[in-house]
Amino acid sequence: MATNDSLKAALAQQPKSQLPAEQNSVKNLMASPVIQNKFKALLREKSAGFTSSVITLVNSDKLLAEAAPMSVISGAMQAAQLDLPLEKQFGFAYLVPFGERDKRTGAWIKKAQFILGYRGYIQLAQRSGQYRNINVITVYEGQLKGWNPLTEEVDYDPDGKISDKAVAYIGRFELLNGFVKQTLWTKEQVEAHRIKHNKNKDKQKLAGVWASDYDAMAQKTVLRSLLSKWGILSIEMQRASIADEQIIDDFDDDGTPIIDVTESGEEEPATEDPTETIMSPEEMAEAMENIKVDEVTGEIIEQEQLFPTGVKSKLPDK
Repeated sequence: MATNDSLKAALAQQPKSQLPAEQNSVKNLMASPVIQNKFKALLREKSAGFTSSVITLVNSDKLLAEAAPMSVISGAMQAAQLDLPLEKQFGFAYLVPFGERDKRTGAWIKKAQFILGYRGYIQLAQRSGQYRNINVITVYEGQLKGWNPLTEEVDYDPDGKISDKAVAYIGRFELLNGFVKQTLWTKEQVEAHRIKHNKNKDKQKLAGVWASDYDAMAQKTVLRSLLSKWGILSIEMQRASIADEQIIDDFDDDGTPIIDVTESGEEEPATEDPTETIMSPEEMAEAMENIKVDEVTGEIIEQEQLFPTGVKSKLPDK
């Protein structure tokens, strides 16, 4: 798998006639035969459409366009490796611009952070061929009657909704061998997790997809925790979990992402426009053609064995 250093070295060795006039842009980097070949090796005939979608994504997002181009390329390469689209409306994966201080120079820089959506986790779980069904839902005020964390019995009344206020999130899966696991996180538990792992100086601040689609990020958090603790994870799911919500600086020879070690935890100095510190993705699409959903329960059904695997792993919560 290509690394940032190897890509830069290859770009530098290209004949002058092949080098773009302006290298410091995602569009011109994508036009390089070196990078095109890397995406073709991952996506084959789908590479042209994927790279075009990345360029369109950057052109339509001012803040992402300001991020370091190689961080965008690395994040896009991670999505390509997982064969997941980056269009915001699908909700499979995102590239989110994030400001942080460079450890060596002390200067503020923007880099693209790879974020896996909850639909991305479901898609990867589907490919393992081990799940009969998998789902995660938002529970609204009035719907939750009781929850026993020991027996995992939940008293849920979908017709009891009295407001649009989210109070909890339930994740559940069933394996083909009959093993069933479910969990419930209250809104307070999700919020505590978000604050703990918030990279902004102001831990209470909602930013990125948390600001534009809180419930989707909450569902992803619950599902990721459930799968990493109890699910069967393929190699690609393990790699995706490692890369999730990280700035990808490099890849090792096996294609595992190497995480950026630039100092974080501080918020970039405020600009005159406060909206410039977050990205606002469009609302996620409700369904994809390759996901079969029960119209009553909303659960994924009739899983096909696409890439069977027996690998099981327990990953730490983020």
